[in-house]
Amino acid sequence: MVRLGEVLDLNAATPLATELLALRGRDLEVDASAVQRLGAQCLQVLLSARDTWDADGAGFAVVGPSPEFSAVLALLGAPIELFQHREHCA
Repeated sequence: MVRLGEVLDLNAATPLATELLALRGRDLEVDASAVQRLGAQCLQVLLSARDTWDADGAGFAVVGPSPEFSAVLALLGAPIELFQHREHCA
């Protein structure tokens, strides 16, 4: 499981992408319960990871989204359902 930090801004995008790519090829849950700020760049990283895991046939899910995480998703037109119920996740 990857636990996201409180601030996911432009500075966090590259480290987040690197961390996620290191886990490619296995089912992954991403804990978003601590997120207080989510920028568009980190959202793009998460969406890309979801698509990559899906293409690889592996499970990917964001779990425990904080209210702030969910609010930014709604504001940017990306419903939380995009990250839930990924078939292969345990």
